[in-house]
Amino acid sequence: MAPVIGYWRPRGLLHPIRMLLVHTGVDFEDKVYPETSRDEWLKDKESLGLPMPNLPYYIDGDCKLTQSLAIIRYLARKHGLAGTNEEELIRTDLVECQVQDLRLALIKLGYHEYSEEAREKYLKETLANHLKLLSGYLGDHPWVAGNKMTYVDFLLHDTLDWHLFLDPTCLDGYQNLKDFLARFESQPNIKAFMESEKFLKWPIFGPMSKWGYDDAGSKLRFPD
Repeated sequence: MAPVIGYWRPRGLLHPIRMLLVHTGVDFEDKVYPETSRDEWLKDKESLGLPMPNLPYYIDGDCKLTQSLAIIRYLARKHGLAGTNEEELIRTDLVECQVQDLRLALIKLGYHEYSEEAREKYLKETLANHLKLLSGYLGDHPWVAGNKMTYVDFLLHDTLDWHLFLDPTCLDGYQNLKDFLARFESQPNIKAFMESEKFLKWPIFGPMSKWGYDDAGSKLRFPD
């Protein structure tokens, strides 16, 4: 049987996992729970055999995982997308943590603090500082680890893509990050998936967020 991934409809924490499975050519079942009600998830929660029931989850036979980072690290090891030497491991560990800091910062803005004033401050201070560090560390490398694509590239791509909704011009001045996005999105399976009806651009967050869910939040990037 094909592995099953389960999560709410918005991209949220699952999207990099989904993209990694697509990239590696794995057939999988995408179990989507409606984000406007917890009823369906609560019916499944205690019946799936998950040791720590939560969303997202990944089930493949006896392998039953929750926690998004645990899932993507497991899949990286399984599909050859983890670092293979100390230099690669150092680079991926460092950028994974930096990316998580940036993701959490945008989650905080989107769910708790969003206003136009807060957005402008976030772009000028928080995001600018992170992009400077990420761009500098990536340098001329095609991927985070160097010449090898790893799971952290999926986390970085998703995080940068989130921010293009907040400000479509936010990567201006960071050509290597733009090139990274283009390189990632040109991978054959990823390109085909992103051009298909299965690919979900929006929403990023859930309905309780102040930004990241309703259609107005996507208009800067996709006016139509």
